[in-house]
Amino acid sequence: MALPSLALNDGFTIPALGFGTYPLVGDEGRIAVRSALKAGYRLLDSAVNYENEGVVGLAAREYLVKRKTSRTDLTVQTKLPGRHHAFDRAIASGYESLARLGLDRIDVMLIHWPNPSAGLYKEAWRALIELRDRGVVRSIGVSNFNERLLAEIIEDSGVVPAINQVELHPYFPQVELLSRHAELGIVTQAWSPLGKRNAPYAEPVVAEAAARLGVTPAQVILRWHLERGTLPLPKSATPSRQAENLDVLGFSLLPAEVDAITALGRPDGRLFDGDPETHEEM
Repeated sequence: MALPSLALNDGFTIPALGFGTYPLVGDEGRIAVRSALKAGYRLLDSAVNYENEGVVGLAAREYLVKRKTSRTDLTVQTKLPGRHHAFDRAIASGYESLARLGLDRIDVMLIHWPNPSAGLYKEAWRALIELRDRGVVRSIGVSNFNERLLAEIIEDSGVVPAINQVELHPYFPQVELLSRHAELGIVTQAWSPLGKRNAPYAEPVVAEAAARLGVTPAQVILRWHLERGTLPLPKSATPSRQAENLDVLGFSLLPAEVDAITALGRPDGRLFDGDPETHEEM
């Protein structure tokens, strides 16, 4: 079953479920990304700080040549690191990412973390706009921005990000931020969509929904993302798990199940101290 797409506010579309590539590197990473493409993923998420843009780009190019498919059938995204936020350095970083990927363009580029203590995120956002205008990047967005930081870059530039990629899973469902994204027309991508080591597979609402539907708890959670309109980016190097994570289109959760999973949210639900106001990642 073909993956549905989500409309971006810049007129383009993006697959409704993607493949996370951290920390897949080297030949093992290339094999894992190639396996994900074979399973049916059409959105690959990379970053400068993952140190795997070359691996992701190589696997993407191999896929495009082997399948003789249109370039538009594959979306490859990467992220600008904190140490490259200054305007001129961000511009150079975009070109460097393009070269490492080895593609004709970067489909999506995001600011990885705002690093507000450095205070250069508005410069970085203006640089992404410039890279888009030059044709280096197709769609631009941010990652790990809260409502305040979003408002600042929008007011400064007049440009609304197409995407905000944030931590989002049942223990940290980001209800208020999703509401603001909906108002602004921003697509929400979810990193660590299953909750990693704190995955709520044993929670009664998750386990009972899985039993009712004959699917796994992980599939229930990924379906929860889709039904909330968020774009999950699960990662696995195991081909069977890759296929399982993608096989979430043939069933639906009940509205009460979606609400009950969202209600699992906790005030301390983050996986680590990743508050955008304080976390620094260079």
